[in-house]
Amino acid sequence: MTTDTSTDTMPAWRQDRYGEPDAVMLEQTDVPIPGRGEVLLRPHVTALNNGDVRVMRGEPRLVRMAFGLSRPKQAVRGMDVAATVVALGEGVTGFAVGDEVFAELPGGGGLARYALCPVARLARRPADLDPALAATLPIAGGTAWQALELARVGASSRRVLVIGASGGVGTFAVQLAALRGAEVWALCGERNRELVHGLGAARTFDYRQVQPGSPELPADTFDAVIDIAGTAPLRALQRLVRDGGAVVLVAGEGGRILGPLGRILRAAVISLGSRRRVRGLTATTDTRMLAQLAALAAEGGIRPVVERTFPFDQARAALEHVAAGHTVGKVVVTAPA
Repeated sequence: MTTDTSTDTMPAWRQDRYGEPDAVMLEQTDVPIPGRGEVLLRPHVTALNNGDVRVMRGEPRLVRMAFGLSRPKQAVRGMDVAATVVALGEGVTGFAVGDEVFAELPGGGGLARYALCPVARLARRPADLDPALAATLPIAGGTAWQALELARVGASSRRVLVIGASGGVGTFAVQLAALRGAEVWALCGERNRELVHGLGAARTFDYRQVQPGSPELPADTFDAVIDIAGTAPLRALQRLVRDGGAVVLVAGEGGRILGPLGRILRAAVISLGSRRRVRGLTATTDTRMLAQLAALAAEGGIRPVVERTFPFDQARAALEHVAAGHTVGKVVVTAPA
């Protein structure tokens, strides 16, 4: 193992039970040692996502099958980081100590001085891309990119509707759809309409006043609908798209056990034999896609929206902010001193 660390212990925000942010405690713990195919990172910035809150709470209960039945297997929250490589595990090639990278950490680990990451998940951070912006890209930017791919939003797409346009995924989806040449309509909160319009939306609506089925959103109007809010009736969403169009479900409401899985299964049923597909998205990590997102952000083609930046010693407050809902763009936490 090649290493560049100077301590055996580190501060980390850890939880030993599922729960709300008060279950997450600042503790001193051992610096992890990278195994085969892993690197040790020193995060500069950690971006928080709704997924961090879901794992923190262990909800829906179905997520516990992957993340731990009685408590999180990975005790430290924070999946998205911009970081420096400080140690290499056995068999790692293509990266060296000192490389500047960004990545999605499996299960979390970013709210600590050091974090482990499989080398296959690393993407290089361009020198002219701020770490705080790079950290926002993996989950939110990657999910938006893959949603548009699944909906086949491209040069032939005339009009796209983004529902939940002011959150992390939504702010990227609006920009990326506009870059692909689509006329973007968007639903968001009234206070965020100007922001979303500035990101490239041609028309914006207050979601409290306008929903699928409202006169402002006529049937057969869109080539694609990207549903991030996850509350609209599936049939109402399906009626919005033209023949050959698609609705992509990025998130969704659901029970405490299965979460959005039931909604995704219903979507598959109503899509049978229909030319208007309703499909659930399962986003994955793709480092080539992340490199393209980073290049766009570095060149100014997309603008990551960072609502608030918290210092490391206030990471619990950052989790509380995200857990409360209605975050505009992204929330990031800077590294410990």
